[in-house]
Amino acid sequence: MNQVLVRRRRYAFSGALALLLLAGCASGPSIYVNADPSASFAGYRTYNFMTPLGTDRPGYSSVLSEYLRTAASRELEARGYQKSDNPDLLVNFNVQTKEKIQSTSMPSGPAYGGYYGYRSGYYGVWGGYETQITQYTEGTLTVDVVDAARKQLAWDGTAVGRVHEEARKNLQPAVDKVMAQIFEKFPSRNPPAP
Repeated sequence: MNQVLVRRRRYAFSGALALLLLAGCASGPSIYVNADPSASFAGYRTYNFMTPLGTDRPGYSSVLSEYLRTAASRELEARGYQKSDNPDLLVNFNVQTKEKIQSTSMPSGPAYGGYYGYRSGYYGVWGGYETQITQYTEGTLTVDVVDAARKQLAWDGTAVGRVHEEARKNLQPAVDKVMAQIFEKFPSRNPPAP
C-alpha cells in the first residue's frame, strides 16, 4: 500500500479517536472557549462551513467532517442561526491527537500496611514507592467560528480529553455529544425554547 494512503488512513483514524475521547469520559472533556470582544453576535444571523474543512482530505470530504457539519448545524440552528450561501459566520474544525505518558507513585510494601494492615502509615520496617506508568491518547477538537465579512475569528470552542476505547464503535453519537458540550458556551442569537 502506498505511504500517502497509509498516512491518510492514520490521520482519519486519529481524528476519529480524538472525538471519541469526548464521549468516553465519565466526567467529560475539558471545554475552553474564546470570543472576540468586538464581535457582535446579535448582528449575526447566518452561517456556513469553510471549504475545505480542516478535517477534510485532499479531494474529498471525510465521514468525520460530515458528522461534524451535521452536529454543528443542529447546534447553531437551535440557537437561531440559519444556513446560507452568503453567511455572516463561517465554521471550521480541527482535530488533533497526541500520545501522553502519565506516571503515578504510590506507597507500597510492608511498611505501608504490613501483612495485617496494623502499621498502616504509622511506622514500618522497610518501605518504598511503586511507580505506575500509563500511556494514553489525548485528543483535541476545536470549532472555529469566523466573521466572514471581517475574515477574523469571532469565537472558538475546544474540547480536550482522553481517548477511550469503548466509544470507537459509535463515532456519530460521540461527535453529537461533544459538539453539544462545546456549543453550550456559544452566544445564542435567539434563546432556545425552554
